[in-house]
Amino acid sequence: MARIEAEGLAIEYPLYHHNARSLKRRLMGATPRRLKEDPSHRVVVAALRDLTFTIERGERVALVGPNGAGKSTLLRTVAGIYEPVAGRLRVEGEIGSLIDPGAGMEALATGRENIVLRGLYRGMSEAEAEAMAEEVVAFADLGEFIDVQIRGYSAGMQVRLAFALATAMMPEILLMDEWFLAGDAEFMARAEERLKQLVTGADILMLATHDMAVVRRWCTRAIRIEGGVIIQDGTVDEVLGPA
Repeated sequence: MARIEAEGLAIEYPLYHHNARSLKRRLMGATPRRLKEDPSHRVVVAALRDLTFTIERGERVALVGPNGAGKSTLLRTVAGIYEPVAGRLRVEGEIGSLIDPGAGMEALATGRENIVLRGLYRGMSEAEAEAMAEEVVAFADLGEFIDVQIRGYSAGMQVRLAFALATAMMPEILLMDEWFLAGDAEFMARAEERLKQLVTGADILMLATHDMAVVRRWCTRAIRIEGGVIIQDGTVDEVLGPA
């Protein structure tokens, strides 16, 4: 059963270019709550601090807050991209993410090869991965570019491929950074319908967004993060106020 549980979760990362003493003093004096010095005398950002929450099956959770609050960092932590420096994170269920179009892509492989590799990584047989590739290729509609190395793709082409691939497999836990739609009008219409199916089919949705209309339409709960800490957690109306 899908479930996400965090207790005292903390994420830190160093600012490697800020080691001069005078600069460290100035930075840490200006923002003492999120910048500190670690045992190696590096300035580190306390991106997330002491987060505790549980998300159960059936919940649709929006992460809201200003830019730099830590919403995307939390998504990446749940996805396994970042390793906590303190606390505990337990994730039960298969994860699918719409966070970064290029995440997990091999730049020197073709679009088709990337699709097959992703299927094999997810435990598919070669025949199953090849079958999935045909469906993804048809939806992405990249023409002959599907057999070109993706380092030659435009940003829009990468988004198309990433979206088609990420939505080809129904995850138990869906992680999204903003409402993930891009491309021309025809592709956006197809993408939105497919995304609706993915959102409603997942056991858990965790969405970081600034679009409150999307939150009210799709989410049952909202967690407000500011300065790397949770300051409010409740129903959408409780956190955002009545519509």
